[in-house]
Amino acid sequence: MKDIKPLFDDESLMKEPIIIAGPCSAESEQQVLDTARRLAAGGVRFFRAGIWKPRTMPGCFEGVGIAGLPWLRRVKEETGMLVGTEVASSAHVRTAVAGGVDILWIGARTAASPFAMQEIADTLAELRCDLPVLVKNPVNPDLDLWIGAVTRLYNAGVRRIGVIHRGFSSYGKHVYRNQPMWAIPFEFARRFPDIPVICDPSHITGSHDLVAPLSRHALAMGFDGLIIESHCNPECALSDASQQLLPEELTSLMKELIAKNKPAGTPELDSLRGEIDQVDNEILDLLAKRMEISKRIGEYKKQHNMMVVQLGRHDRIMKDRTEKGEKLGLPAPFIGKIMSAIHEESVKRQL
Repeated sequence: MKDIKPLFDDESLMKEPIIIAGPCSAESEQQVLDTARRLAAGGVRFFRAGIWKPRTMPGCFEGVGIAGLPWLRRVKEETGMLVGTEVASSAHVRTAVAGGVDILWIGARTAASPFAMQEIADTLAELRCDLPVLVKNPVNPDLDLWIGAVTRLYNAGVRRIGVIHRGFSSYGKHVYRNQPMWAIPFEFARRFPDIPVICDPSHITGSHDLVAPLSRHALAMGFDGLIIESHCNPECALSDASQQLLPEELTSLMKELIAKNKPAGTPELDSLRGEIDQVDNEILDLLAKRMEISKRIGEYKKQHNMMVVQLGRHDRIMKDRTEKGEKLGLPAPFIGKIMSAIHEESVKRQL
């Protein structure tokens, strides 16, 4: 993929970092225009809003469909922002292009389907479409599947390609909604240095409070931009309410990020720090699971009138964990401190 074009010919639009913002879903004309006007007032140049929404369960809000296209046109006319929406089929592509959408993105579920990706690629080839197309990573951590989705577009003649890192789905409760697994987008960027990699902190974190720190971290690691969900009234959003920022919060964050757009340190150091963050999150996830099991053990002991602390079991655990830690190169005093703290908290959960 040596002849990739810039996402936009207008150099003023390619200032780093690229910030794309807007609501998860276009819900009403008033909601779309209110959000867009407030974002534009803060300097946002790219507006996003989903009009077709792939949902896990039928009966959930699945978007307003083509009714939202005139709302996006009004955003362009009134604010000058470029507008983008998600497409998942040939019909979506044709409708969005005919409706004047400037940017298309392909969601994680669609990117995971070679059949759907080929259908979209064939339609873009037929339309001779020169719009920017952004491809989110598939829901599962499969780099080849992500590359395959992008390659289908490239083989169809699409040259304005970017990708979006939105994290990977996993079972159970975690610190983040989707696991970052930073090594995967870093490897994509290494193989395809001409394709911009944009981070989606809204879908990675799933939490309003975590979007800002992850955004800072992503740009420090060298991502080319961010796509962040913003809603004029997040509490009332029909989808992803917990992860959307108010427009003023978003634009305040954006100014801070633009003011600090030169990454600190080196890409190699930032990459290693990203791996540390990932491991720390995994440790916290495992500790939470361990404490949940301790709570269930406590309930069992109460039902059977058993003592909470059983010294023989405690001594065996400490000996076993210390020996295993030493085999992994971890000092015995270090393991002892960690396991003692874990045991103390476990006892509290059982009382």
